[in-house]
Amino acid sequence: MSTKPLLNTVERKSILFLGDLTLIGLSLRNFVLRAVDYQNEDPFFYQVAIVGFGVLNYFIFAYIFETYNLEKIPKSVTSSTIRIFTITFLFTISIVVITTFILDFAYWRLWLLIFMIFCPIQVSLWRLLFNYVFKFVPTVKKVLFIYDESTKDSLQKNVDNINGTENETYYKVVSTYLNSDDSDPIGETKLLENNIDSCIINTRSYNHFSDQMENMLVNSLLSGKEVLTYTSFYESTYEALPIDSHNDSLYEVLQLSNNKIHYLQGIANFSFNISLTFVSGIAFLLSIPFVYLLNIFFNPGPLFYTQLRVGKHGKEYKVFKFRSMVVDAEQKGAKMATKNDARVTKFGKVLRKFRVDELPQVWSIIRGDMSFIGPRPERKVFVDKLNEVTPFYNVRHLVKPGISGWAQVKYKYGENLEDSIRKLEYDLYYIKNKSIVLDLRIIFKTLSTILFSRGI
Repeated sequence: MSTKPLLNTVERKSILFLGDLTLIGLSLRNFVLRAVDYQNEDPFFYQVAIVGFGVLNYFIFAYIFETYNLEKIPKSVTSSTIRIFTITFLFTISIVVITTFILDFAYWRLWLLIFMIFCPIQVSLWRLLFNYVFKFVPTVKKVLFIYDESTKDSLQKNVDNINGTENETYYKVVSTYLNSDDSDPIGETKLLENNIDSCIINTRSYNHFSDQMENMLVNSLLSGKEVLTYTSFYESTYEALPIDSHNDSLYEVLQLSNNKIHYLQGIANFSFNISLTFVSGIAFLLSIPFVYLLNIFFNPGPLFYTQLRVGKHGKEYKVFKFRSMVVDAEQKGAKMATKNDARVTKFGKVLRKFRVDELPQVWSIIRGDMSFIGPRPERKVFVDKLNEVTPFYNVRHLVKPGISGWAQVKYKYGENLEDSIRKLEYDLYYIKNKSIVLDLRIIFKTLSTILFSRGI
């Protein structure tokens, strides 16, 4: 029996993206045809160039403003519309600048005004239609969760993760099944009675499936159902790795032997570090006199503070930051910073809110101790504690630590060891899936994080 058609998150985002692309592209083309004076230039070439540049700019701004994050899209029509108008305004300015300043084109102001008004209205109406239609289109998959005795103790937590207690995941566990070595017809019965769309398996070993269980899973695949390991489900849904899934296979969790084109990643990392360090370095130098003067009045004491952090291959190095806490903040010993930490001064809160306190770490990048993108560096006292809790923690030291990273932009501010373990799931995902595209996503999400004052 085949399953009913369901649209997963990727498919929904693709439909939303294609709708936006069509409207933005047509609006831009209509604007360019009427508003641009080509003089003696080739109109087709410049039409394609301007529309392509405009569309690229729009989607960069759209990604930064998280308009394709279906879990974080504003529920109110007003908030969503404001974001669309803001994005359209920003990318319109970029088009005006590039075409008038660089290509020396002249605009008809009336058509520019029409474009700036009607383009965001069209996109906003399309998104309202999209949200309305998907109220009636099934998107939640019914799941049969298969586990064994070794993973039984974490059953409820795993089910909660699938059902989306932390994020909307579009999966719903309607039945569970305890797998054993004995032949048991209950699993297939549950599969048929509940009209299951997906089977998610979390077992310590796959060597103890009965012949009947294996036949059931194969038949599920043949009938169009989805069969996933819990690790695969967690990775694709949360873009993190489940270090507490009780699966003892290091290869399944990390796949450290996969062969990627590392030299391209190395070139990209070098290019990112050079360009981002240059921009951040200028911002750092410009910020020093302002932070110094404001420190005198609102945060008396040293301008910088240094601290030993654990870097690549477990080696310690000095990290540099603008001081945001009171002097002698750790008189009573090492303590993790919390979101509303009383040790943070009022001016320090401003520095942290806009990430200005992180700028001096550019010096650590120049010295070769850090990269711009990577796991957040931690202190040895906390690293030792976390190594006792999970054997995977030292894996994050395979790469250089970074000013920003996947865990920083995906998870809230870490306040305790439990948060550090959760952030480790994102760090391991980054190490496993490190790529140019993922680095670009982190860069744009870092801008989103600063824009909306979240995380890191």
